[in-house]
Amino acid sequence: MELGDDTARALGAHLNRTRVVAMVAVTLMCGAATAACGPIVFLGLMVPYLVRALTGPDMRWILPYAAVLSPVLLLGADVIGRVVTRPAELQVGIMTALLGGPVFIHLVRRKRMARL
Repeated sequence: MELGDDTARALGAHLNRTRVVAMVAVTLMCGAATAACGPIVFLGLMVPYLVRALTGPDMRWILPYAAVLSPVLLLGADVIGRVVTRPAELQVGIMTALLGGPVFIHLVRRKRMARL
């Protein structure tokens, strides 16, 4: 398929079936990864935007700052989840979604408006 549809057909590949199987496999792997790690996706999406806003576009600084800021934000979300609903506690994935979702939407909208 990398060489093109015609070449794949010539080699005997069933393109539609292969594409459907690949999409199902990727979906299952993403679901398994989310089930194993939890829904802490917003940190992975939000931290690079925050770090870029703090440091600028220099890639030499983005990775070290992101490596420091990610656990700090995760710990902050965990502390907030424990304090808000004391004596029970909210899962950290719920807190990152509640706190990170609006922040991420704001960052993306601001970035898009700057390009317009």
